[in-house]
Amino acid sequence: MKTKYSYKQIWTITFPILISLIMEQMIGMTDTAFLGRVGEIELGASAIAGVYYLAIFMMAFGFSIGAQILIARRNGEGNYKEIGPIFYQGIYFLLAMAVILFTFSIVFSPHILKNIISSPHIYDAAESYIHWRVYGFFFSFIMVMFRAFFVGTTQTKTLTLNSIVMVFSNVVFNYILIFGKFGLPQLGIAGAAIGSSLAEMVSVIFFIIYTWKRIDCKKYALNILPKFHGKTLKRILNVSVWTMIQNFVSLSTWFMFFLFVEHLGERSLAIANIIRNVSGIPFMIAMAFASTCGSLVSNLIGAGEQDCVRGTIKQHIRIGYIFVLPILVFFCLFPDLILRIYTDIPDLRAASVPSLWVLCSAYLVLVPANVYFQSVSGTGNTRTALAMELCVLAIYITYSAYFIMYLRMDVAFAWTTECVYGIFTLMFCYWYMKKGNWQKKKI
Repeated sequence: MKTKYSYKQIWTITFPILISLIMEQMIGMTDTAFLGRVGEIELGASAIAGVYYLAIFMMAFGFSIGAQILIARRNGEGNYKEIGPIFYQGIYFLLAMAVILFTFSIVFSPHILKNIISSPHIYDAAESYIHWRVYGFFFSFIMVMFRAFFVGTTQTKTLTLNSIVMVFSNVVFNYILIFGKFGLPQLGIAGAAIGSSLAEMVSVIFFIIYTWKRIDCKKYALNILPKFHGKTLKRILNVSVWTMIQNFVSLSTWFMFFLFVEHLGERSLAIANIIRNVSGIPFMIAMAFASTCGSLVSNLIGAGEQDCVRGTIKQHIRIGYIFVLPILVFFCLFPDLILRIYTDIPDLRAASVPSLWVLCSAYLVLVPANVYFQSVSGTGNTRTALAMELCVLAIYITYSAYFIMYLRMDVAFAWTTECVYGIFTLMFCYWYMKKGNWQKKKI
């Protein structure tokens, strides 16, 4: 099967993305690791509050994926001067969206959470986290547009540097604010939220300085700050609106999964949060290769080399397995070693092991499923990607509600939902890339 990129070239592009994603995941991991030493209530509440925040944030991330697809297409075509306007119109739109979503969250989040969380202790802790975490919208929304630019133009090494700075900042801020060091008050879960928002602010400052100093701004028309241009924004939204909806709905269903688990008890919710963070490591590896594949697919189509797409997809699946499988084997053989990072409570670690084993099995289908899904998005057919995602998520929610809420199965069985999600995503996306009319899609 014809390919354009060698495994070495794919790895060269993927490695910085992988490091940046792992570093970003470490923000959630450090929150969990610190809060795991505060208490099970805080540990469980941070799961619901964290996914609640992510569901809103993923609308911005979905917009940036659409912008990234356009940037990658213009990069593949050699139309570099069109990249700057896409970048800046994206920034303007996301800042406006940040103001709206921040206001909505401050006003309505307490009422929403109170009506859907059964435990008053979990509610109090989750509301405290959300109140401070939403300030991060103003920084994280800008941050995703910088990521779209660097991934779309395949200058991904910058993401590694930024992520290191961001994670280091988060660890320092969390340690000081959660436990009350250097004369500051002990803020607990609120300190974790403030620390994460401050780390995102540091990340944006780094991106601005790095781009100004190290990137050829004239080449990409980044040296000119344009006025608002509705036509350019409309072009971005034609692609992005579907990824925005898809990402929001996807994370919203995951939020519902944690709400279902919360009804099984505070211990089950604490286990679910630990497993969510442990799964972040293989998930980020799978997503790094999937993200690279989506960007390369868009570049290939822009360069008129559609016949290389299928071979490129298979390359990413193979190399994804090479990196993910050893990690899954390690998790299965030494579960206590990895779980010890997140909690110092022995019986909580022991209770988490079955869930970890189930999740590891899910990645056998999640690796190819993610690669194929990002490839569908990379073709520019984001509306098709959304339609397939909605079908899969409907199955996911039905399965979750029946087995968790109705049959009240153990939290370990609840994680089989990831297997269901991966299987149906892979089936739909594989069929589309084989039979769908994506080769001549114009964006």
